[in-house]
Amino acid sequence: MAQDTPSLIQGSITRALLTLAIPIVFANLLQTAYQLTDTFWVGRLGADAVAAVSLSFPVLFFLISLGIGLAVAGTILVAQNKGRGDLDAVNHVAAQALMGVIALSLLLAAIGYFIAAPLVAFLGASASVQPHATSYLQVSFLGLPFMFAYVIFQSLMRGVGDVKTPLLIVAGTVLLNFGLDPLLILGYGPVPALGVSGAAAATLATQGLAAVIGLFMLFSGRYGIQLARLHMRPDLPMLWQLFRLGLPAAVEQATRALGLMLMTILVAGFGTVALAAYGIGSRMLSFVIIPALGLSQATSTVVGQNVGAGQLERAEHTTYLSGALALTSLTLVGVVSFFLAAPLVELFVPGEVAVIEEGARFVRITALSYGLLGAQIVVTGAFRGSGNTLAAMAIALISLWVLQFPIAWLLTERTQLGVAGVWISYPVQAFMSALVAWVWFKRGTWKQKNLVGRTPEETKVAQYPTDTVMDTNGG
Repeated sequence: MAQDTPSLIQGSITRALLTLAIPIVFANLLQTAYQLTDTFWVGRLGADAVAAVSLSFPVLFFLISLGIGLAVAGTILVAQNKGRGDLDAVNHVAAQALMGVIALSLLLAAIGYFIAAPLVAFLGASASVQPHATSYLQVSFLGLPFMFAYVIFQSLMRGVGDVKTPLLIVAGTVLLNFGLDPLLILGYGPVPALGVSGAAAATLATQGLAAVIGLFMLFSGRYGIQLARLHMRPDLPMLWQLFRLGLPAAVEQATRALGLMLMTILVAGFGTVALAAYGIGSRMLSFVIIPALGLSQATSTVVGQNVGAGQLERAEHTTYLSGALALTSLTLVGVVSFFLAAPLVELFVPGEVAVIEEGARFVRITALSYGLLGAQIVVTGAFRGSGNTLAAMAIALISLWVLQFPIAWLLTERTQLGVAGVWISYPVQAFMSALVAWVWFKRGTWKQKNLVGRTPEETKVAQYPTDTVMDTNGG
């Protein structure tokens, strides 16, 4: 029997958001700990090793983003069907999304493994960095199917409102990864030192374990979703709907990943010190915005279930409240990061004075815009929850192609700022992207989306038939 999940279509919105967001934030913090742990231990190998991981991260993010698109589509349809009370549809959507994501991951793993070396060369890695980055990428590509399987499990659980189960799984695997990283990177006793590729091997092992546990839970039927063999037969119309809904989400995620790649290429031209500083600074940025990502993912679920239930005003109020929470909390995080920039960077590259100085400059320039970035992330989460993945995609495209990359290129190529021009492009982009997102949301076009086959009025009739009859009869 499936465990109960919290009701998100009635009661306190603040409680609903925090009930979801707090476990999601902790799960995301722990998930990010994979990368931070890698960077910490790889930092003991020197600047070349850190640069190799920094160069590899946007490549992996780009490929993973393609699978995240289907996972996002699965979350949206599961949430909206959950909101209208159709549990059979929830199970069917979950099975189709799982099959689609796993098939895509196998294809991407095969392609990625063979293009790793030329891709690293294309990204502009120096001769000393190339072999480290290539080996790290190849091992990471082999682990993509496990990573994708866990991503879809986590997304489906979020759609039904269960965020505590994925948190427990991530906590266990991160602890295991923390022990495996130094063992495989530096070696001990009979275990050889694998260097940079050891970090990828540790992540592969722990992600594989998480994927197996997640799949077992989906088929057990005790966690809000019950998969069965009959659900696993391909349903082409449903797969097509997932693809249409997920493609904009994939493009959105891929655009963000492509932005990382382009910025990495731009920074790589300034040398290994700048690249290592950018790698550490961007990892810290991805870490400190996790509260906003948690609120965004919680907002997607709450908005999705309320759209499915026909409660559009509640969905809108959820977005405003969540955005305010993100703006306030991340502004405070930004103030703290501004004053502690150098010590924070030094944690990752002790003794590398030049990298610490440049990394601290990146953190100080970007820190005070964290709140604006958080507000924009929440709004795009609301768009996704309502099924408006095209709007979220458009905002991402505007952020990269209209704002950040052109600004960074102009400041580095047409001024004397050097690599600081890249750092400055971040707060400028954050302000303008947040403005675009909020104006778009205020227009209200997201309210017209209906993915679950009922109008809001029909949903209310289905949920409250007795009240509807009484009203019709004048009761």
